[in-house]
Amino acid sequence: MAFSPDGRRIVTVGCDNMAKVWNADTGQELLVLNGHTDSLLGVAFSPDGQRIVTGSEDRTVKVWEAGTGQGVFTFRGYKTRVLSVAFSPDGETLITTEDALAKVWSAAPPP
Repeated sequence: MAFSPDGRRIVTVGCDNMAKVWNADTGQELLVLNGHTDSLLGVAFSPDGQRIVTGSEDRTVKVWEAGTGQGVFTFRGYKTRVLSVAFSPDGETLITTEDALAKVWSAAPPP
């Protein structure tokens, strides 16, 4: 799970193939991010709180709009499950890990 930078939202992931965004004060479910086909293992908010990144056992990484839950883009090409995901402090780069390998990606949507 991860807190948004402002501490007002929490995003959780699990074995149901979904990420859920919650109001940190009330516990109310705000969004469901649905699109992975296997358990989610990693999640992070971007430093500006505008995007969420998820990593999954389905060997993909997805970037989502944090305000709407809409998928922005998907990274493929992993050989094993994606264990962790993180944005750089400036929000322009993603780092992801799978078993024994780290990858660095531009966080800008592909053209």
